[in-house]
Amino acid sequence: MAKMMLGCEPAIGSLTPTKKRDYRVTNRLQEGKRPIYAVVFNFIDSRYYNVFATVGGNRVTVYQCLEGGVIAVLQSYIDDDKDESFYTVSWACDADGTPLLVAGGINGIIRVIDAGNEKIHKSFVGHGDSVNEIRTQALRPSLVLSASKDESVRLWNVQTGICILIFAGAGGHRNEVLSVDFHPSDIYRIASCGMDNTVKIWSMKEFWTYVERSFTWEGLPSQFPTKYVQFPVLIASIHTNYVDCNRWLGDFILSKSVDNEFILWEPKMKEQSPGEGTVDILQKYPVPECDIWFIKLSCDFHYNAAAIGNREGKIFVWELQTSPPTLIVRLSHVQSKSPIRQTAMSFDGSTILSCCEDGTIWRWDTVATS
Repeated sequence: MAKMMLGCEPAIGSLTPTKKRDYRVTNRLQEGKRPIYAVVFNFIDSRYYNVFATVGGNRVTVYQCLEGGVIAVLQSYIDDDKDESFYTVSWACDADGTPLLVAGGINGIIRVIDAGNEKIHKSFVGHGDSVNEIRTQALRPSLVLSASKDESVRLWNVQTGICILIFAGAGGHRNEVLSVDFHPSDIYRIASCGMDNTVKIWSMKEFWTYVERSFTWEGLPSQFPTKYVQFPVLIASIHTNYVDCNRWLGDFILSKSVDNEFILWEPKMKEQSPGEGTVDILQKYPVPECDIWFIKLSCDFHYNAAAIGNREGKIFVWELQTSPPTLIVRLSHVQSKSPIRQTAMSFDGSTILSCCEDGTIWRWDTVATS
């Protein structure tokens, strides 16, 4: 278990906004009655930077952000099981660049949708319980990670349908895994967090031959020698409650629990003794009324800013490249009162989308500041 570093106190951000950027509501869509749990822009393919997907109930919907606040519906997929409730969606692609959507939820089945040809590409069965988050490896966008209620994280090859690695076992999570993320530049490294209040950092380095093999495997996907990764390189207990979102910021990690804030910290591994190591909390970003779980933050492509909603329908946009943290703007609208489960910042941060418990999607666009 990682020890806390003593010494410097973390820098705590002020809730007085700089208004360096301001946004106004340009659209509001009522998708349906069921909660929308996820919204995500396609950062995988520059042709589709203004395309986003949402999931709610048994539906996956693809939209495009157009000029003047317009949102066009491009595609909609409805799962055969009306009791399915999707919690997460991520963009990926196969070898020839076909855009894929990877969605999962309460049933634990991961659906891979070929958005280029508008058909179901594959279904992954393996998790023993619901899937809480799916993330794509930006450097190899055929690789996705899934975090599950079954206490495991799985690495999949969406092109071949193979489950390559399962992160679980002796050193694994002891409760639902709620969030997972690939390191932005170190292709071997991932982070996961969950209801056991921990963040775990894992290395795939010694298992990388299996990842390579998954691209050339000729046999049935079920015959692939899937490996268990049982021990993380670092276990960090920095939160005292559920950890429902973790994101890499370079070699640092942004994580949040249900304490009306998210934090930035530095993991320091001990090469000789895996699992040990220390944690240095660098900064804290307050988010009032953010004390329920399953609220996730999002960043623009270059990680200049992070946007996060709260249970009262407000959005806080924090600058990520300053110390101490600075709040760019707090966004609120008289009709936005429902918990915001996730936000999506566009490539350059000029558009922010939020998806809400009441089935609405909100679009905010930057206003030219004088």
